[in-house]
Amino acid sequence: MTEHYYSGRPTTASDPRTFEANLRGIKLKLTSDAGVFSREGVDYGSRVLIEKMEIPETGRILDVGCGYGPIGLTAAQLAPQAHVTMIDVNERAVELARRNAAVNEIANVKILVSDLFDAVKGSFFDTILTNPPIRAGKAVVHQIFEKSRDHLNTGGSLWVVIQKKQGAPSAKAKLEELFGSEFVEEIGKDKGYRILVARKV
Repeated sequence: MTEHYYSGRPTTASDPRTFEANLRGIKLKLTSDAGVFSREGVDYGSRVLIEKMEIPETGRILDVGCGYGPIGLTAAQLAPQAHVTMIDVNERAVELARRNAAVNEIANVKILVSDLFDAVKGSFFDTILTNPPIRAGKAVVHQIFEKSRDHLNTGGSLWVVIQKKQGAPSAKAKLEELFGSEFVEEIGKDKGYRILVARKV
């Protein structure tokens, strides 16, 4: 069976690489590795989400499928008084995210190995961010949407980046089903990527 970045324990030989990324005007030194998503550098979809996402100055933020950390770590830097939880099923990615948080001296984060939302059961968040694992299949992506709704505080928002050709229209339809069509909007698009926001009322 082919191994994917959403494997819990990648067996691909480790081959770490370190690079600098300028995200939302914040310079981060990041290390990625084989067996994790977008190992060559921060992917375009994540960059589009980072540019558009609105992060509350205080409160609780969740990055679902954090990989080696670019989205969650940027959010933590944008809102140093907030607390960011970052989760991923991939143990190698989580270890990298922890290392990247330490190297960049980002302390307002908690980074956990989690199969979907298992590690944050009973927790609620003001903002949830995700660049979902499209290759894991529509059922998994839709499960992320469902569990995000369940873990959002009233008044909270879910921010999703997804390519049109990889299912943005069906993703928007699912979010409208879960949150109500009047509370879901596309707030940005760039090179085929769509940023969808669903608000819980």
